[in-house]
Amino acid sequence: MRPAVILFSGGIDSSTCLAIAREEGFAPHCLAVRYGQRHERELEAAAKVAEALAAPLRVVSLDLRAIGGSALTGNLAVPKDGPLGGIIPVTYVPARNTVLLALALGYAETIGAEDIYLGVNAVDYSGYPDCRPAFVEAFEKLANLATAAAAEGRASYRIHAPLLRMSKAQIIQRGVKLGVPYALTHSCYDPDAEGRACGRCDSCRLRAQGFREAAVPDPTVYSPR
Repeated sequence: MRPAVILFSGGIDSSTCLAIAREEGFAPHCLAVRYGQRHERELEAAAKVAEALAAPLRVVSLDLRAIGGSALTGNLAVPKDGPLGGIIPVTYVPARNTVLLALALGYAETIGAEDIYLGVNAVDYSGYPDCRPAFVEAFEKLANLATAAAAEGRASYRIHAPLLRMSKAQIIQRGVKLGVPYALTHSCYDPDAEGRACGRCDSCRLRAQGFREAAVPDPTVYSPR
C-alpha cells in the first residue's frame, strides 16, 4: 500500500478522510498540529481516532498565537448562536491551512508519500477562504514546484479533498459506512474544562445539523452550560 499523509484534527471531516484514504488503497499517516488552538482538546480526539483506526499519528507543534488575529488563537470571543455563512468569522485563523498543508507536504516528502488528504469542505463550512476548491488546486501546483522530490522527477504530488463538495450529512453517512468512530471525534471551538462541546459555536451547530440531516444519532457530549 502506498503511503498517504492525512492532515488530521480528530474532527468529523479529517476522520472521514482517513477512512476514505484507506478505502482508496493508501496506508494513511496522520499529521496533527498543535498550533496554539484554544480547542486543543481536538488533539486528544485525534489520538483516540487514529488508534481506533490503526493509523500512525505524528504531532507537530508551532505557535500561531504569535500571529494572532483569530478567536481560536487569541482572546477574542468565539461567536455563538449567530448566522452561519456570509462574512468570514473571527474563528478564521490567518494562513492556517496554508501553514498546515506545508507541514503535511514536508512530512510527505520525508516518508516518500505523494498523496495528501485534506478535509476541507466548500458546502457546509463557515466561509473560510482556505476551504475553497481554488485553494486546493493552487496548493497542489505549489507542492509540485516547491519540493526537491518533484523538481527531480521523483514525485508528483496530489492534494485530495474528497469532502469538498459534500454536505456534512453526506460526509457523516459516508463515514458511518466506513466505520468511522464519530463518538471519539471532537469539533467544538470552545469546549468546557472537561472537554464537553458548547453546542453553540459554528462548528458545533454544523456538526449537530449534519447528524440530524443524516438521520444518525449524535454521539456528542455537550456541556450543561
